[in-house]
Amino acid sequence: MNVLIAYDNRGRAMDALAEAITEGAREVASTEVWLRTLDPSTSLGLRTATYDELAAADALVLGCPNWSGVTTKLKDWLDVGEDFWEKQLLVGKVGAAFVTGRSRGSGNEITLLQLWHVLVANGMIPVGLPWDDAMRSSSHSYYGLVGVGPATEDDLRLARTLGRRVAEVARRLNTKELGKP
Repeated sequence: MNVLIAYDNRGRAMDALAEAITEGAREVASTEVWLRTLDPSTSLGLRTATYDELAAADALVLGCPNWSGVTTKLKDWLDVGEDFWEKQLLVGKVGAAFVTGRSRGSGNEITLLQLWHVLVANGMIPVGLPWDDAMRSSSHSYYGLVGVGPATEDDLRLARTLGRRVAEVARRLNTKELGKP
């Protein structure tokens, strides 16, 4: 089973959260994770996300910093892949999202919901976070992971939880068969 994590890594904690999501997904047996950015010049040496990987993935986790909504880099990557919507190539696959922001009240959840819209519009099955006491004092949402400022231990723990949930749900749904006649 393959999980693609595709994200715009310009945010303060994006790399740390993406790596923790990767760790969580890898906890599920026989899961391969493709950790990809949208910027080929990343300091982490990661490859750039491709549409072939998106088509081959059983699950997708999208991430971006909150720049008054989804960043233009992620939006452009999603728009170029518009045929996925029309050809219904993502239908039945599991999807999730994560964002970062500079403050708790900067519209992070709106950005998260914009990413959920992409998942749902493509017929994907969105997976969020279950309730956690850390949500009382952080911006995390049941829609997904929301980091504010540098990644905290709770952020990283919840990121691993999200990655594990994505991989577990994809495995349970047997996404290669779901949505096919």
